[in-house]
Amino acid sequence: MTITPAALSLQHLRYLLFIAVAASFYLNLWAVPLFDLDEGAFSEATREMFARGDFISTYLDGVPRYDKPILIYWLQAASVGVFGVNEFAFRLPSALAATVWVWAVFAFTRRVRDERTGLIAAIITATALEVSVMARAATADALLNMFIATSMFCVFLYWRERERRWRLAAFALIGLGFLTKGPVAVLIPLAVSFLFFAVKREFKAWLKMVFDPIGIGLFVAIALPWYVVQYLKEGDAFIQGFFFKHNLDRFSGSMEQHGGGVLYYPLVVLAASLPFTALLIKTLTRFRILVKDDLGLFGLLWFLFVIVFFSLSGTKLPHYVLYGLTGLFVLMAGMAAELRARLWAFLPPLVLFTVLLLLPEVIGAVLPGIENEFLRETFVGYASHFFLGYRLFFIAAILFVVFCMLERRFQLGDKLLANGVVAVLGLSLFVLPVIGEIHQGPIKEAAAIAQREGYEVVRWRIHMPSFSVYTQRVTPERQPVAGEVVLTKNEHLAQWKEIEVLYRKGGVVLARVILP
Repeated sequence: MTITPAALSLQHLRYLLFIAVAASFYLNLWAVPLFDLDEGAFSEATREMFARGDFISTYLDGVPRYDKPILIYWLQAASVGVFGVNEFAFRLPSALAATVWVWAVFAFTRRVRDERTGLIAAIITATALEVSVMARAATADALLNMFIATSMFCVFLYWRERERRWRLAAFALIGLGFLTKGPVAVLIPLAVSFLFFAVKREFKAWLKMVFDPIGIGLFVAIALPWYVVQYLKEGDAFIQGFFFKHNLDRFSGSMEQHGGGVLYYPLVVLAASLPFTALLIKTLTRFRILVKDDLGLFGLLWFLFVIVFFSLSGTKLPHYVLYGLTGLFVLMAGMAAELRARLWAFLPPLVLFTVLLLLPEVIGAVLPGIENEFLRETFVGYASHFFLGYRLFFIAAILFVVFCMLERRFQLGDKLLANGVVAVLGLSLFVLPVIGEIHQGPIKEAAAIAQREGYEVVRWRIHMPSFSVYTQRVTPERQPVAGEVVLTKNEHLAQWKEIEVLYRKGGVVLARVILP
């Protein structure tokens, strides 16, 4: 007799979603050092707003920073004002934005499908590998993704229900996204909605939506005042730095060696969606079925536009795929109950947990081949960070995957959701703390010494802005003179005739220059 696998009840899915959000976005948020470059740069720019008494323009180590608009800095500043200068305060706005992002996925999917599908979509979003990482980062990306996702949901609901409130909400959310990261928040909803309405042969309806005078006024009222004030304050340097360098130049060429080939984003998507990669592939193979469904067409156009557009960009970064994955997560939720192949479904989490279990051995194998001297020195002593609890957790995770493969009472899709929760528990409790201590521990320790001793530090040929966050002082970049304390890399010490090493670890050196 064939036994039909049981599905988790709605109440159990609600509990699982709560655990997923807590584990993925908030657990150990305070316990991992700020990662350089991005987290350190955003956090230090926020700290310097307080030091300068200037909450309009952002500066990094005393130099204007035109990389991003202001909204994430304001939110971080509000958090720091309540919780002080620490990792939790800088990261909290991202965690809260990701929570709203997940709630919006649930609310939207429940509205257009049903509550079960909404809960599944929300859990997938909360526990997908790259979402979890970016939701815990003190950067603008979780906030931007929340605004992109919610504005896209409003666009689809406007098409479906033709209620003006949805298109006005979309304008407002796009305006907030423009205040978070600039033109990309406008480009994606505008381009995808055009493609969708065009395919549905409703171009006039698209024009009516896009050229709504009240909507445009709402966008202008939200997005433009800061840009105007910033331009009046900073002048043409802001226009050149933000719009040209950090937007047009990023698309036209590779910045900071962030390039990649035509397969870059397809491979990133497979990794970003872990442990749900098999479900993602299954969903994409149903392309012909999905394009016949309105939501399926919308989600696919959303995903494909993002992948194609950023594949054409000269600068490629892995988190760009998140701009288009939300719609795909919604479609994946609808396919979860159709999973049948046990080995295929659980192969991605099995590989993920095995790689993480053997991460010390992986590092040991690749380390001799790394040519970058500083990177090699960073990983000196790495094995001591992988304690017994780390190993035991991922052994247990592998055994859980095997159990899920063999167990036949519950649906594969529901068990895959449980694997997602296990994955983010491992990420939050073990992986990120270990990587953080290896990569950022020396910088934080050096900063603690500098702060305790009251050193005025300059940096030379090293860019680790988290050092300034932890010392709570600007660290200017210039050649040090005799008597000054310098933060640099171990590989650069030979250029000074005589120095006094105050701290040295993982390639990072804090030293007093005796003879330049």
